[in-house]
Amino acid sequence: MNKSTFSLILFIFSVLSSYGQRHTDKSVEGNINNLPVREYHITIDQEKVTKAEGKEVMGMTINGSIPGPTLEFTEGEYAVIYVENNMDVETSIHWHGMILPNFFDGVPYLTTPPIKPGTTFKYEFEIKQHGTYWYHSHTMLQEQSGVFGSLVIHPKEKTLEYDKELVLVLSDWTNEKPKDVLRFLKRGTEWYNIKKGTATPLNQVIKRGALGAQLDFWRQRMEGADIADIYYPAFLINGEEKIEYPEFEPGEKVRMRIINGAASTSFWMTFGGNMPTLVSADGVDVVPVEKNKTFIAVAETYDFIVTIPEDGKMEFKSMAQDGSGTASAYLGTGRVLPAPNVPKPDKIAMMQRMAKMDMRMGAPALKFNPSNVDPYEMMDKWGMQMDDMKMKPNNEMQGMDHSGMKMADSTSMDMKQEGQMSDANSSDSQMKMDGKENMEGMDMFSEFNYDFLEAKNPTTHPEDAPVKEILLNLTGNMNRYVWSLNGVPLAETDKIKIEGDGVTRITFNNLTMMHHPMHLHGHFFRVINKNGEHSPLKHTVNVAPMQKVTIEFYGNEYGDWFLHCHILYHLDSGMARVVSYDTKRDERLEPFPLRNLIRETNKFYTWGMLDAASHMTTLNVVSSNIRNQFNILAEYGWNQNIEAEFSYEYYLYDWVSLFAGVNVENEMKNSMEELNTTAIGGVRYFTPYMFALDLRVDNKLRPQISLAREIMIFPRLAVFGKYEFQADFGWVDDLPEGDNFKKEETWSAGLEYFVDKNFSLMGSYDNRFGAGGGLSIRF
Repeated sequence: MNKSTFSLILFIFSVLSSYGQRHTDKSVEGNINNLPVREYHITIDQEKVTKAEGKEVMGMTINGSIPGPTLEFTEGEYAVIYVENNMDVETSIHWHGMILPNFFDGVPYLTTPPIKPGTTFKYEFEIKQHGTYWYHSHTMLQEQSGVFGSLVIHPKEKTLEYDKELVLVLSDWTNEKPKDVLRFLKRGTEWYNIKKGTATPLNQVIKRGALGAQLDFWRQRMEGADIADIYYPAFLINGEEKIEYPEFEPGEKVRMRIINGAASTSFWMTFGGNMPTLVSADGVDVVPVEKNKTFIAVAETYDFIVTIPEDGKMEFKSMAQDGSGTASAYLGTGRVLPAPNVPKPDKIAMMQRMAKMDMRMGAPALKFNPSNVDPYEMMDKWGMQMDDMKMKPNNEMQGMDHSGMKMADSTSMDMKQEGQMSDANSSDSQMKMDGKENMEGMDMFSEFNYDFLEAKNPTTHPEDAPVKEILLNLTGNMNRYVWSLNGVPLAETDKIKIEGDGVTRITFNNLTMMHHPMHLHGHFFRVINKNGEHSPLKHTVNVAPMQKVTIEFYGNEYGDWFLHCHILYHLDSGMARVVSYDTKRDERLEPFPLRNLIRETNKFYTWGMLDAASHMTTLNVVSSNIRNQFNILAEYGWNQNIEAEFSYEYYLYDWVSLFAGVNVENEMKNSMEELNTTAIGGVRYFTPYMFALDLRVDNKLRPQISLAREIMIFPRLAVFGKYEFQADFGWVDDLPEGDNFKKEETWSAGLEYFVDKNFSLMGSYDNRFGAGGGLSIRF
């Protein structure tokens, strides 16, 4: 037996003896150890539910409820779960955080067949861990509609002292169809922020003395400091906005198993009464720590032990990260002992502080050549510019020549791990801002790290195991709602290849203004923090805006596994990768090609707007996916001036697209008798300061330039304007005798007042049609 094999055996033995939970075991299908079987049957159906504003809408239930039932197991059992699909669409179930055979992980078309309507799928796997976990659909946007529930796995022997347990599943609810929510996000609109009161109109920015900061954001093509995408009329705990648990008696110790099953909302959690003790994160026990205010990202789980007060009932409160709503659970009886409030984030103050920092925001979500990406170059160019020379995850200095390395979707080096990562490197990875490292303006990020989590036992990997380094920059475009990694969405990338029996170290570098909870299927990873060899094990890690987090895991699985942002709408817009051991694809998946999963993140969404006013009517319809867009624009004035245009547009990258099409307009003013049709082509550019620039030429060689912009100046009130200039030099059609140049200028300006999501009042002046007012309808 060679030294490497012996070291590996010692490592596995030490982990097994330390944890009791077999996080490093390779998964094997079948009940090969003849374990006791625990069986469940769950049914997914579509039915009317009422969750917010007293409105009945169609939802998706599990065994008739949202959330679904708690499935309980004991470590060392064999789970057999039958999932029946009573819906008219296919579905799936992913067992979030479970170590299980690849075929039963539950990602349709990647690891597991989809569950077709009217069929039942049998999941089965050995329970080799304990803790708090959950399950949910991995089909399209079904999780938002209610397909999620909790998993509780009890240890063989009790490891913590408490009297009772309570599972609390946090979630968000929309009365809209989830696909309509995503379609609305794709069109680029501030309505959701307007609705929940988190918009920052220009009057408030100026009042706060933040105009300079706003200009800096506009210069970088960003509207402002964004926190959350969607308006939710309700946030829920176990399906209710407020819920009572009077069965808990004074003095009892209760283990609260808290799961964030929301589609896109992270929460601040606070507790009334006695100070809670955090004892577990993502199902793994940690060194207990007293902690009241705790941030829980989407898909994370935390366990707390609380003591029911003698003098009243304690409130547990979850507040949406952007402060747009709360939900509460009450444990015990008597007077309410309220949970502390968490102040709402001040987005204008965030803008001001970030504008003072040397930071490049708005990294592109699309690359011109997605097959040739240098993630280190992207990291150097965008995000925090801490110093002229700064450390990279592999301890190289910025500015070094990387030309000898292969830089594709991921950057890797096989090396021998040199002990534990240094505190300096872990500090850089976590961007923790305390003590000497604190900088002006950076305190806004100080609470978003994992330094409070310390593993009970060492989590390090074998010292002589090869290490593969991967840098993934988290990138996104809020205007077009495209999300990606290293500027490449899932539909345009290859798999990330990893080696078995080695360590994979991934650094997530967030170049966006939003939090991203990154989840790796089928594995636990170390989240490198200040606790060194006692860095915690997790399956989901939150990466805060403009921060870095480094994770690492030992790979001894097989097959392909999903890695993605767990904000549902980010995942469905491209922020995902397939992590592959490069093993043969399961033959049982032959009828279910992977392209069906990939296609889901690159679907066409169609939307439009109709302006019906007293002086003119405008119709604009767009159908778009990541790269391709079709546009229909038609204008008709009261004086019988008409112009219609159809074009196809291809995005080279975020801000530049090429287009071609046809334009039809009446040849003579005030007459519809003669229509002129021309071919057009050109380039569109989304400029710094957020102007839409259109440069084109038609088949008569007439160049044209147009510029358009909209700015929200007051809550619900926006001002908009557009200017067009066309020149005709007579290169094709002869000009009137004596003329060597002919020009045509059109411009318009107006105001729009947002009444609700689909309707606005508008008034405008157009130099062709005069002044008027009417209604804008979005569809």
